[in-house]
Amino acid sequence: MSTASLAQQIIEWIFARYHNPGDDQVTFTRDDLVSAAAALKAPRPKNLGDIVYSLRYRVPLPDSIRRTAPPGCEWAIFPGGNAVYTLRAVPFNLIEPRQGLRTILLPDATPGVIAKYSLSDEQALLARVRYNRLLDVFTGLACYPLQSHLRTSITITSDIDGTPSNSQVETDDVYVGLDEHGAHYVLPVQAKGGSDSLSVIQIWQDFRVAQQKFPNLIPRPVAAQFMEHSAIALFEFQESREGITIAREHHYILVAPEELESVN
Repeated sequence: MSTASLAQQIIEWIFARYHNPGDDQVTFTRDDLVSAAAALKAPRPKNLGDIVYSLRYRVPLPDSIRRTAPPGCEWAIFPGGNAVYTLRAVPFNLIEPRQGLRTILLPDATPGVIAKYSLSDEQALLARVRYNRLLDVFTGLACYPLQSHLRTSITITSDIDGTPSNSQVETDDVYVGLDEHGAHYVLPVQAKGGSDSLSVIQIWQDFRVAQQKFPNLIPRPVAAQFMEHSAIALFEFQESREGITIAREHHYILVAPEELESVN
């Protein structure tokens, strides 16, 4: 049985056990993943974290779960504390570029040697964002790279007993920005260039990173996604009582200078 298939069967078993009609969240533990595999007479997963990762970014939740989401919402698996996870009904889960947006042409300033030797789609995407100052263009801020692949921990209150615990998270890039009035911002950046999808969980974690690690800076999390024909979608997010929403989305294509349209 593939990891994807096993992951879907495990979460379906857990959901059926804990979900009641009308619930907008379902909390479960890492031990429940083991219990589900045993009940399904499947081998114990070697990497329990990979089960959750697959359900967040690689495979859709089973139809039997998706159909129970409240109108206008989707289910997403959030961290719920130490070895605890919570399925929550949110306005959206996966972050996907909208169709029909105008594509903005920009001159490609990526050094040829970088484009040639980028080791992955994600690294190529982050390189293009950096060398073409796409965050400056997108946000209107003067943005400066602070750290790549920031691995840190955030404090999460348990959804089971309310106790705080630390959870390991990773952000692909972190920038700091300045606006015309001198205000300081922190811009965590998540990027996806392959078959995995961007998820609202990553943005939720980035808001926690910004608030806990950079409390004196204004948070403006951003996500980047490769599209067809090497176009790049950039998203900026806001967080309120209603949850996380997409504040802005722009699409860019990097072209040779001679391909730029004349501006009269």
